[in-house]
Amino acid sequence: MRATVDFLLHDWLKVQTLTERERFADHSRETFSQVLDTCERIAREKYAPFNRLVDTEEPRFDGQRVILPQATQDAWDAYAASGMLGAAQDYSIGGMQLPYTVEAAANAFFAKASVSIGASLLSVGNANLLMAHGTPLQQRVFAQHEFSGRFSGTMCLSEPQAGSSLSDVATRATPDGPDFEADPLGPRYRLRGNKMWISAGEHELTENIIHLVLAKIPGPDGQMPPGVKGISLFIVPKKLVDESGELTGERNDVALAGLNHKCGWRGTTNTLLNFGEGRFPVRAAVGSAGLDGQGAGAIGYRVGVPGEGLRYMFHMMNEARIGVGMAAAMLGMAGYEASLAYARQRPQGRSVGPAGKDPQQAQIPIIEHADVKRMLLAQKAYCEGALALELYCARLVDELHTATPAARNEARLLLEVLTPIAKSWPSEWCLEANSLAIQIHGGYGYTRDFPVEQYWRDNRLNMIHEGTHGIQALDLLGRKVVMEGGAGLKLVAGRVNITVQQALQQPGLALQAEQLAQALQQLSAATKAAWATGVAEEALANATPYLQACGHVVLGWIWLDVALCAASESPQHRGLQAAQRYFFEYELPKIGPWLQVVASRQDVCRTMQDEWF
Repeated sequence: MRATVDFLLHDWLKVQTLTERERFADHSRETFSQVLDTCERIAREKYAPFNRLVDTEEPRFDGQRVILPQATQDAWDAYAASGMLGAAQDYSIGGMQLPYTVEAAANAFFAKASVSIGASLLSVGNANLLMAHGTPLQQRVFAQHEFSGRFSGTMCLSEPQAGSSLSDVATRATPDGPDFEADPLGPRYRLRGNKMWISAGEHELTENIIHLVLAKIPGPDGQMPPGVKGISLFIVPKKLVDESGELTGERNDVALAGLNHKCGWRGTTNTLLNFGEGRFPVRAAVGSAGLDGQGAGAIGYRVGVPGEGLRYMFHMMNEARIGVGMAAAMLGMAGYEASLAYARQRPQGRSVGPAGKDPQQAQIPIIEHADVKRMLLAQKAYCEGALALELYCARLVDELHTATPAARNEARLLLEVLTPIAKSWPSEWCLEANSLAIQIHGGYGYTRDFPVEQYWRDNRLNMIHEGTHGIQALDLLGRKVVMEGGAGLKLVAGRVNITVQQALQQPGLALQAEQLAQALQQLSAATKAAWATGVAEEALANATPYLQACGHVVLGWIWLDVALCAASESPQHRGLQAAQRYFFEYELPKIGPWLQVVASRQDVCRTMQDEWF
C-alpha cells in the first residue's frame, strides 16, 4: 500500500508543489515521508495487532463507566502523541500546517490497520467546525484541547424518531436565565432530548467529550420552529469546564441511555444519549427557573447565530464524508491484501490446459486461475481507484484553503459534486471488494480464522453513516449537479475532457479515452432527461442508479488520469495499467442500464403501492 500512496501523492497529484505556497513552505517531500513513516509505524504497532481483539471484546457499561480494552487507550494515546489530531492546524496552536492531502494519506494507515479502533475522525471534524464557526474562546477552550487529544468530540444529529430526517429533530434548547447571552463560553442554554447512533458518545479515553448537538430553540409561543431552518448548534460538554478549559468538577446532564451492539466497528462505542433527563442535575443560573423550576437540562453553549446549526454542521459532515470514503477504501484494501496473500500460497486445482489433466501434476496456487485473477483485479480496481479519488478530493480541500480565488471557487464546485460520490462509491464497491476477498478464501473466508469476514462487517456501515446511500443519491441528482446552473457538473466534465484529450495522444489509451468520452455524454444526456419534466418526484425516483453511474464515470476518469502517469514497464505501473483496463472492460459498461432507467424516468419504484408488496 505504501508504494501506491507514494505514487498517487507524488507522481500523480504532485503534492510537493504545495510546498511552493506560503502555508506549506517549511515542508518538503522528506517531511511528508516522515509523517507517513510515523503513522505507518503507529498503525502497525498499536492498531493492527488488536483489530480482532476490539471486535471480540465489545464495549460494555458497568453501571458507572464504559469499559474498553487497554489496547484502545494505548492506540488513542499514541495517535494523540503523534500530533496528527492537529496536524493541519497553525503553528501558533501547536499544529504542523500539514497539507490535508498528506494528512488524509497518513490517516489511511490507521483506517486500514483497525478502523474499529480509530475514533479520531469525529474529534478532528468537531474541532475544525469550531475553528470555522466558533468564538475565539470556544476555539481555545474546546477545539484546541481536542487537537491535543485531551478532549474528544462527537456529532449529535440523529434522534430515535429522526434519522436522516433532520427537520423532525425534537431536542429542545431553552435560554438559561435572563442573562443567558452573558456567559463567556457562548449564549448558554438548557437542552433536553435524545440523540441516537452517536459514535464515541461515551468512554473514558479522554478527560472530556465535547458533543456538538443539533437542537431547536422554541419561539415566543413555546412552539418549536418547523423545518431545518429552525435548527441551531450547541456545544454540550460531558463535563463542565471554566474559561481556561479546566474541569470544574461538575458533570453535565448528559447520560448514557444504552450501547448499540453492532455488526461491525465494534471497537468504537455507539450510543443513545439522553440530554437533560435529570440524572446529573446541574445548578440553575441566577434568575432561571429552568424547564421544571429546578434548572433542569444539559448545559449547552450556542455556536454562531440561531437557526444556522445545520449549515455549520455540514462543515463537519462534508469532512466526515470524505473520511468515510477513505475508511471504506482502506477496509477494501485490507481485504485485497489479505486475499492476495492467501491466493499466492493456497494450492488448489491444476491448469485448464492439457497438462492440467494429469492428476500426478502438483496443484497450483489459486492465483494462477483466471477467475481468481478476475476477483483480485476487481478489488484492485475498486480499492486503489477509491483511494485515488479520496486523495484527489483531499487535494481539492488544500486548493479550497490556499489557492487563488478563482482556483478556490473551482475547488468548491468540484467538491460539491464529488463529495457524495467520494462518500458513497467506495462504500458500495469496496464492500464488494471485501465480499470478493471472502470468496477467494472459500469456506475459510466465512470463518473467523481469517480477517476478511471482519473487514466486510466493518465496511457494511459505511453505506449508512454520515448520510445513507440513498440520501447521497438525492443530494447528487437533486442538488449538486443542478446547482448554480449545473456549474459543478460542467466543471467535472471539463476536467474529464482534459484527461480524455491527453489520453487520445497515447496509442495504448486512445480507445479507453473514446469510451470515457461516450460515457460522459451518456451521463450528461441522462441528467438532462431526468429533469426534462421539472417534476422532482420523477427525476429523483432513480437517484441511486444515477449515483452509481456518475460514480463509475468519475472513477473511469480517475483511472484514466492515473494511467497517464503509470506509463513505464515496472511491475507497479503494469499493475495499475491492468487495473485501469479491467475497470474499462468490466465496470464502465455497466452505466448503460443504470442511465436508461434515469433517462426514461422509469416509474415502477415510484408508483409501487404498499399493499402490492
